Amino acid sequence: MRNQSLVTEFVLQGFSEAPQLQILFFILFLSLYTVVLCGNSLIMAAITFSSELHTPMYFFLVNLAVMDVICACTVVPKLLDILVAEKRSISYVGCMAQIYFLTWALGAELLLFTAMAYDRYVAICQPLHYGSMMSPKVCVTLAGAVWGISVLSAGVNACLMLRLTFCGPNLVNHFLCEIPSLLLLSCSSTYVNNMAIMADIFFAVLNFLLTIVSYGFIISTIQKIQTAEGKWRAFSTCSSHLIAVTLYYSTIIYTYMSPGSSCSPEMGKVVAVLYSTVSPALNPLIYTLRNKNVKAALKKVLMLMVEKL
Repeated sequence: MRNQSLVTEFVLQGFSEAPQLQILFFILFLSLYTVVLCGNSLIMAAITFSSELHTPMYFFLVNLAVMDVICACTVVPKLLDILVAEKRSISYVGCMAQIYFLTWALGAELLLFTAMAYDRYVAICQPLHYGSMMSPKVCVTLAGAVWGISVLSAGVNACLMLRLTFCGPNLVNHFLCEIPSLLLLSCSSTYVNNMAIMADIFFAVLNFLLTIVSYGFIISTIQKIQTAEGKWRAFSTCSSHLIAVTLYYSTIIYTYMSPGSSCSPEMGKVVAVLYSTVSPALNPLIYTLRNKNVKAALKKVLMLMVEKL
């Protein structure tokens, strides 16, 4: 340990070394990044400037759009950099910062999906009490808890990573700094970090079960609706959220529950692309394509933008 120098930077392996594929990857991720920024910004603008959308469901959707932008901005700019630059290094501080913001965004989205599931449960199963159970004060409290808990959790994970010693290999077989990938490179004990990951997994599973229970009650209530039109209307209000939740949990569970030594590094990269770039790009489309109110608000925003131009 004394004769070894501490790592001051990490080298991100990225994707294929073939120049043709590098160009294709650059175009692909630049396009996805543009969709993330434009799509989520339009969602935030449409909901903010449309009084009809000032409801709990859209309030949480704005929070989700903000976290999607943070997640993409944490990962994609550096990814685009390593796709065009010969030097693929990232400083130790930059790597730790990427871990913090990525963990923060992923944790906040997990909690937001749970809050959104609770909102849909109250709207469909307790419609007469919706105004009191999802009052502005309750919504702000839930959002504050989401941001506060996720910031605290990300801080704990970042501090645990900072206590590790990296004195050997610094090649990260990934395109981003992620906790499971970096733990494989540490030359000090990662026992506490692994315990923290297990605690995070338990917390994620708990939130997943709460979401499943909420949808269990929702489906049970929908089945009691007599008309087919009523059933479809009730289900359409939560189907978009269910699609987003499925995409999110399937990728996160694979990443953090698969042992680092046994899971395919290439598959891990694909999964990371899904939750860090594809999912933030799809969320605006998932929540707007089947929502007449949001589409109407988006048209108003776009018309205002065209008039100003």
